[in-house]
Amino acid sequence: MSVTRIRAILIFLLLGSFFVVQTVFGATLEEKVREHVFSNGLELLVVERHESPTFAAYITIKVGAVNETSRIRGVAHVLEHMLFKGTKTIGTKDWRKERPIQDEIERVGSRLDELKNRPGADPEEIARLRERLAELQSEQKEFIVKDEFSRIYSEHGGVGFNAFTSKDLTSYLISLPSNKLELWASVESDRMQNAVLREFYTEREVVMEERRRSYETQPSGLLYENLIATAFTMHPYRNPIIGWMSDLENLTLEETRDFFHNYYAPVNTVIALVGDIDFEEAVRVVNNYFGGIPPGTPVPEVAAVEPEQRGEKRIAIAFDAEPQLAIGYHKPTLPSREDYVFDLIDLMLSQGRTSRLYKSLVLEKEIATSISTYGAPGSRYPNLFVISAVPRHPHTPAEVEEAIYAELNRLAREPVAPEELEKARNRLRLDRLRHLKENNGLARMLTYYQTIAGDWRYLVNYDEVVSTIAPEEIMEVAGRYFRPENRTVTILRREGE
Repeated sequence: MSVTRIRAILIFLLLGSFFVVQTVFGATLEEKVREHVFSNGLELLVVERHESPTFAAYITIKVGAVNETSRIRGVAHVLEHMLFKGTKTIGTKDWRKERPIQDEIERVGSRLDELKNRPGADPEEIARLRERLAELQSEQKEFIVKDEFSRIYSEHGGVGFNAFTSKDLTSYLISLPSNKLELWASVESDRMQNAVLREFYTEREVVMEERRRSYETQPSGLLYENLIATAFTMHPYRNPIIGWMSDLENLTLEETRDFFHNYYAPVNTVIALVGDIDFEEAVRVVNNYFGGIPPGTPVPEVAAVEPEQRGEKRIAIAFDAEPQLAIGYHKPTLPSREDYVFDLIDLMLSQGRTSRLYKSLVLEKEIATSISTYGAPGSRYPNLFVISAVPRHPHTPAEVEEAIYAELNRLAREPVAPEELEKARNRLRLDRLRHLKENNGLARMLTYYQTIAGDWRYLVNYDEVVSTIAPEEIMEVAGRYFRPENRTVTILRREGE
């Protein structure tokens, strides 16, 4: 028997076994997830898995960059940094002595922020304020205990302590031994109630440097940021999660603290605990530590609606780097049926060596070194389907762009073969199962869909919906959305080319 045939049989068996596990898991997921909503609005999702003496904890707040106003763009990401700085009891040697310094730092820093952009401001006063701020920050260092959250968790067996901010939400995560549930609840409820935004001005500089490094001097970051800002005319999705540089320079400690106190609260929070824990015990512990926290203010929905795009948008960016291009098409988001179709289109176009764009542009025509497709920049509101590519020298972005359009047109004209469609469905099942099998992955997906889709049960019905999508529906969606007037094209090329 040939090696190729053996490999095909093995892949078939692997897909079959995953399909069986996925079918059983999908049938019981709704039974496994247990829910509790506390009187202050906090939502708790628990899945008991007793195979290993550990659990994963995700705290997801339903607030992200899309909820920022023009005055405070970048604040959600800055807060992600700040909430690792400690509380009134964690991260300090003596809060009673540190607090007057923290208050004075805010007074001096606020005055400095006020003057630095004021026309005719006294440069000598600005210099004195800068010097005084540096002195106060030096004094405060004597009381600060660096990285105490990380130390506490690591000493008790914690791994994967981290956080991330997106357009739509902010999450804090950790995995711990199963007998550390109360420790986790104590630490995280303290962080929600008593966070101290110490080292704000130094951390603001850190975020500004992160912006320079990841966007302003990084070709792919620059390309992506310009694509999103051009594709969206008015919706806040057009603004980067990290904020624009002038936003960061003028973001104040007071504004950051107000945003935290308003929204990082139980009414906007979903907690998922997955692993070797008991549901009733989890409810008791979470209630003891989080139940008395005031609800907070519900995050308002974004009222802005992006107007329909009626013509191609195209920009070119001059930068000292190899050429790249990105093409974005406006599309609906979940739970619309078209969003499921785009999940399949994504796999068929660029996931794997046999995918259409990779096979055509990279392997056969050899005009690109890489190609990828993905949804951006968020999922709570209508978004983009993005195709990005790097041309292979000496081929140009124009050649690659033309080849991409040829494949998109083929997708709109010719029905997808049943084998190709089933392969994409199987790949979706495999990818989702890999996430669902791990405690951390399941906790993340539960809080994500509870936040974005409004119900974690989106997970339960996903494969069933995908299985009903026919080749004709893929053609119809491709023809409807892959139109020239619905696209934004961003090309990065060397200066002078």
